[in-house]
This record gives sequence, structure tokens and C-alpha cells, in this order.
Amino acid sequence: MATKEISPTTNAVLPEIAGSNGKSGGGYTSENIKVLEGLEAVRLRPAMYIGSTGEMGLHHLVYEVVDNSVDEALAGYAKRIEVVIESDNSITVTDDGRGIPVDEKLLDNGERMPAVQVVLTKLHAGGKFDSSTYKVSGGLHGVGVSCVNALSEVFDVEIWRDGHTWEQDYSRGIPVSKLRQAGTSKKRGTKVHFLPDKSIFTVTEYNYDTLAQRLRELAFLNKGLEITLTDERTTDAKTGEAKRADFKYAGGIAEFIRHLNKGKQVLHDKPIVMEGLRDGVDMEIALQYNDSYSEAVFCFANNINTVDGGTHLSGFRTALTRTVNAAGQQMGLFKDVKENLSGDDVREGLVAVISVKLSQPQFEGQTKGKLNSDIAGTVQALVNEKLGMFLEQNPPVAKRIINKAIEAARAREAARKARDLTRRKGALDGGGLPGKLADCSERQPDRCELYLVEGESAGGTAKQGRDRKFQAILPLKGKILNVEKARYDKMLGHEEIRAMITALGTGIGKEDFDPAKLRYGKIILMTDADVDGSHIRTLLLTFFFRHMNELIRRGNVYIAQPPLYKIKKGRFEQYIKDDRDFVKVMVKRASEGMVIRYGEGASRLEGAALTKFMGSLNDYLGFFDKVNKRLRNEEVTALLARLELARRVDFEGGADAVPSKLTELYAELEKIQKKYQFKALARPVYDEEHQTWSLSFADAQGAPRKIDWTLASSPEYRQMTAKYALIREALQPPFLIEYAAKGAAATADPEESEGETIGEAEAGRPAPKRSGRASHEPVEKQTPQELFEYVIEQGRREYQVQRYKGLGEMTSSQLWETTMDPERRTLLSVKLEDIAETETIFTTLMGEDVESRRKFIEDNALDVKNLDI
Repeated sequence: MATKEISPTTNAVLPEIAGSNGKSGGGYTSENIKVLEGLEAVRLRPAMYIGSTGEMGLHHLVYEVVDNSVDEALAGYAKRIEVVIESDNSITVTDDGRGIPVDEKLLDNGERMPAVQVVLTKLHAGGKFDSSTYKVSGGLHGVGVSCVNALSEVFDVEIWRDGHTWEQDYSRGIPVSKLRQAGTSKKRGTKVHFLPDKSIFTVTEYNYDTLAQRLRELAFLNKGLEITLTDERTTDAKTGEAKRADFKYAGGIAEFIRHLNKGKQVLHDKPIVMEGLRDGVDMEIALQYNDSYSEAVFCFANNINTVDGGTHLSGFRTALTRTVNAAGQQMGLFKDVKENLSGDDVREGLVAVISVKLSQPQFEGQTKGKLNSDIAGTVQALVNEKLGMFLEQNPPVAKRIINKAIEAARAREAARKARDLTRRKGALDGGGLPGKLADCSERQPDRCELYLVEGESAGGTAKQGRDRKFQAILPLKGKILNVEKARYDKMLGHEEIRAMITALGTGIGKEDFDPAKLRYGKIILMTDADVDGSHIRTLLLTFFFRHMNELIRRGNVYIAQPPLYKIKKGRFEQYIKDDRDFVKVMVKRASEGMVIRYGEGASRLEGAALTKFMGSLNDYLGFFDKVNKRLRNEEVTALLARLELARRVDFEGGADAVPSKLTELYAELEKIQKKYQFKALARPVYDEEHQTWSLSFADAQGAPRKIDWTLASSPEYRQMTAKYALIREALQPPFLIEYAAKGAAATADPEESEGETIGEAEAGRPAPKRSGRASHEPVEKQTPQELFEYVIEQGRREYQVQRYKGLGEMTSSQLWETTMDPERRTLLSVKLEDIAETETIFTTLMGEDVESRRKFIEDNALDVKNLDI
């Protein structure tokens, strides 16, 4: 995911220790020592408990609540968990577990309090400090859900237990009502609803994909557990209901492996699954090899994704290397190999999932990124036994795996020789930077920027326009190697990639790569705004994802955003980022003094209302074009927009009862047929299988075009009808365009009529004065498309409009002020959120599987933005 660069912020200001007289310790007494009680500490230092107050911490709130429900499933009491993102970005989590206890508990201070209130308001309170209630759980410290309560402006809990319903409300960790018995119920479980506190979090909008990734993982890790995610903010294109995903996997982590290997060529059809219970540790490990050159291992402890690894990962790696080497020796496959296979050789092309469940695990910190429990030997013993037995019983699979590892060893040796050779030539050591690198003078890495620029010409322009103090330029010639399809040694032989590795200074490969040696805090990909530029940018991102993943995780990789347009009149110049902003600027300029009369009643649009209408019209026409690509007849597409066949019921009915809207559509198409002379028009047809009606016609070329529920439920059709509904009243031809007398446009919104456009106020440039157009003759247009094109053309009048296809079309000063000046530029930060989905997209777009890439193109063909033919 890419997000706009933001300035760093601080969450707290430390009090001054020095007194007003400047002496150390002035005024510092016992009165300055503050003891934070209960949840007050969580609100003052939230990052200590949930990791951050940004996007990561916001989503961590959901994980804390969901993990409690999963713990109920691990204990054998819950089978279903529902997560809902409400329209106001609040979250509701419901499970069918036992329900949080509601009976009163006697506290140490003699106070009596309902158990649910203890759990939600007291730190280090919970049912997971012994092994009687939860033998295995992800929660350990008793701070998770109480932190969520403390950091939510609204927090409501509903409990179904012992035949009754119980409710209680909180705000910022403080009860605003007593626990109350609300009625009777045969259900059991817990429902938690919370709205994150906007005064705490810098980000308050939930990302559906981020939550889906975590919930999918949990479903994979817990066989048979059903988890649903519903997003009330978004309507599903097919059903017209809220966007929803269901996660339930009877195959457990074996299905997880198949999901990760989707689109890849695997060496063996079925994942190798190892399960066992030893020394109180329940272990489940699955692995499968593919023909790629990268490794993907995911490890979990008590369902928690231990992103930094730990003892379970190290035990697995040690056992895997030892077992594969032992099998290779036993099968006599190492005759031409001088030494044993290394861990890197054995793990090339490996996709594995390690899941361990144990009582009272030890993690590093509350966010639990690394498992410290001493179970490496336990995992080793399981893998040695189970994998050794599998390789012995399946010689063909064993041979394929070991031969791949031997090939990896040979490639590693070739890469080492290539690396040694280039080092002797000074290409990969720090002493010899690439000759075409224009380095900066600053030596503090976090203040330095490296621009990877497409083309020698654009690189020369960037070198002239940069700030030499902190900006370095590395021009790249042509398209770099696609590392998704290339071995490590071949990649090191590619001149442009070697130049990048050298310039960055981190080294390459698992043994040599050290992100601490990075010479530039920002690595900025600057390519042209065309198809070739997008391809080069994707090749560069593939390189960083596969070989310098840590730089993406650390937030070092950015994408430059050069402008697409420049408009000029006399000495006035303005740069415009993209097509959408260009339309806004042109409409705003054209609508000054413009009046549009529409329909037989000659209703008026002018000023702010006109500007808003044109923006919505632009959106409508964009989706109109996408639907028309399916139907190839603008009159039919416009008719479908007016009729709004947006519900499945519009196509449903018995075999002898045509739906009324389809009858109306057929009658209208008959009228159009006489005008456009369709080759054929078929009466509505009933589909027995799907129990829906459809009709079809042949376009001017004789090709059949079908109108059915599949078309009406497509995203582009739904968007078209939604945009049409916003401007329906004004889409009544004819459209008469005229200009008000000078000064007559006073009814317009003053903010809209001042003449400033996007970026002008910030740049301190007044808009040029427009010539009066009151004397223009009225112009009539018959279609919305003609109207839109005319208004845009009026906006362009008197201005020179330049559309930049490449960076080389800009002068050095233009490139600086639009794309490289930190005060005015926009950068996109490259982030890695869902690594499983990222793996899938890189494999699809850049890998060997042509069929999956063809399907991806078919599915997304209508959404293409840049197409060079």
C-alpha cells in the first residue's frame, strides 16, 4: 500500500526539569512525582501497550478483542466470530463463547465489583494467569481488552450467559452505567462494540484488507473456526449488500500453504504436514516447495504472528537443514557437491507455516513479536522425526526437493565468485561507487535521498535540478532485470542492479545485507507517468520486495509524483497532478460567469452548484464509458442508467412472469431499434439454473450483447447508476450554455468565485484575470458528453496546456519545483501490510504463471488507466 508522506508528529511533551533560574533540579520535589492509577497510564502512554497511535495501533485494538474470542475457541467453547466495521469506523466483535463472567468479585481493597468490570477496567486482570481456565491462549498479561476500553471514546459490552442478557457502557475506560440485566436469551457469548478515541489516534479509519489478512490467518490456524468480516462502509458489487468475507478452513494450515502458493509452480502437489504434542507444546507445521528462488516462512505462537521469529523458527530451520542433508547423503545425491547444503540452499523456494500452542509462553513485549520460550529442541525433534520419515517414504518428492537445494548451492557458489570478482573490481564494496551516481555532500544517512531515475536523459535533468547537499541521483538505463524470474547469480551480473546495490551500501544476500549501512534515508523511485514508467517502477519494487524487503518495512522506499499537466498564460504557470485535478481546475475556470440552462423548463446551474455538478458529471461519464465497453451502444447504456436495474429482484420471477422492469426495458429497446436498426433484438429469456431473466440484442456489427443480473451487479454499473442518481434532475437536454452579464454571477459561492484554483493559494500566485464573455452567443448541446467536453474546452481557452509524458520533457527547474523540492512535492510511501497478498500479486504480475496473469488482466481490463497500443 502507498500513502502520502506526512511530517513526523510527537504524542507527548516532557515536562521541564530545570527551574526557572536555570539551575538543575529547581522546583523538583516530591510534589512532582506522579503515580498513575489504573488505565490512566494507558491513555498517557498508549504506544507502550499497543505499539503506536497510528494505523498499526488502531488495528491492534481489533486484534486484542478478537484474540479473546479466539482463546474461547481454543478452549473449545466458541465456533464462530463476527467482526463488523461500522459506518462510523467503530468496531463490533461478537462470539458464541461462554460470555465474560458477570458475578461479583471481591477485590483486595474490600470493594465488590462485577467480574466483567474488573476485566475491562483493571490492568493485569483476566482468566489466563493459570492453566485451569485456558490451557492455551494468546492473552497473557491481562491488559489487552482493558487497553481497548481505555483508548475508546465509546465502549459497550453485551453478554449472553446463563439464560440472561447483560449490558454495560464505558467511555475512555470509565463506566458510564452499571452492569444491567437487559432480558432473557438462549444465546451465549459476548459482543463488544468500541469507537477508538480520536484524541488519541492519529488515524481513525480502518483498512478492510489489513483486518482481512489477520482474520484469514486466524481461520487458517484454527481448523473449523468460522470468522466473518463485514464492512458496512462499502457495498458489495454483486449482492448490493455490505462488503463481507467468510473465513473457514477445514484443512487448517495446509490450506494456508496452498493459498500462499497460488499461481506458483510447486515441486509436489500436497503440502507436507507435521503435527505432534510434545512436552506440553502442540505443534503444527506445513511446508511446500515451489520453483521460485525466494523463501516465505510464517510462524505463529498461540495464534499470534511472531513477525520477529523466535525459538520455534530457529528450531524448525535447524531441523530442516539437518534432515534434508541427511536424506541427501542417504540417497547418494551429493556426489558432485563438495560440502553440505547450507540453510539458505535448503530454504530456496520454501513456503512454510509454523504454528505452536503452549501454556504460559514468553514473548518480547506486549506486542509479542518474538517467542522466547525455550522450545527450539522440541520443534527440532518433531521435524527431524516427521520430515525424515516423509522423505524416506516419498523418494521422488525428496529427490526433487534435494536437487533444487543442490542447484541453489551451485548458484550460491557462482554468486559468491561473481561477488568476489565484482568486489575486486570495486563494484560492491563501499570504496567504489558507480560512476554514473551523482552523490550528495551530506553524510548523515537519515538526511540523504537517493533518486532512482528512469533514463539517462531524465537523470541528467535531475542532476541539474537537485539540491546537491542532500539529494543523490542514480540514472537507470532501460528496464532492469525481472528478479522474480532470475537466479541470484544472474541478478548480480546485471549492471543496473549492481549499481543500485553499490549506491545503497547495504550489501545483498542474507549473509551480507545490513540495513544499518544504508547510505540514504529515502530511496525515491522517479519514473515517467506512462506505461513504460509503470513497468520500470514495478520491476524496481519487485527487486526491493524480494531482496531488500527490510527497507520497505522500515519505510525507506518512496515513489515520486511528477505532475501530469502544466497550464500557462503569459507569466502565470500552474502544475496539475493528475486528470481528476485537471478537470477540477478547468471546470472552475470555465464556470466563472457561466450559466447552464437544462430541460424544457430551462432550470439554471451556476457558480458553486455548477462546479459541483460538473465534478459529478465527470465521475458519471467515467463509469458510463466502462459500461458502454460491454454494450457498445451509448443509447442503450444511457437507458440502463435511467432505469436503474440495480436489484436482483428486477431480474427475478417465475418462468412465466417477466419482471416489470425488464418488460419496460424491452419496450424502450424496441423504440431504439427502429432508430439505430439493431441487427436483432431478442425477447426476455428465463434462465432455469439461476432463476433470473435476461434479454439480448445484436450491436451494429452483429455481435451479441446481453443485459442480465451479471451486468447489473458489476461494480461499474452500480457506480454509474449511483452517480446518475446524484445528477438525474440536471441531465435533461437540451443544455443551453450562456454567460451572465459582468458582475451578475454574484450568486455564486464567494470562495468558488475568487479565481483561485488548486495549488494557487498555497503557491502565493494570484489567478490571472479572465476576459469578459458576456457578449458570447448562447451555445446548445444535446448530450451530457457534449456538454462536458464544451465546458472543459472553455476552461482551456486562452491557456497553453502541456501534458507531460516523461520526466525528460521538464526543465531542471521545473523538475525541482514540482517533484524534488521537499517543500512542495508529494511522495508516496511504500508500505508492506498484507505479505500474503503481496506475494500473490508479485507472483501473478511478474512470475512464470501466464494463465493467472491472463485471468488478472481479464478481471481488471475495464479499470485500466494507461493503455499504449
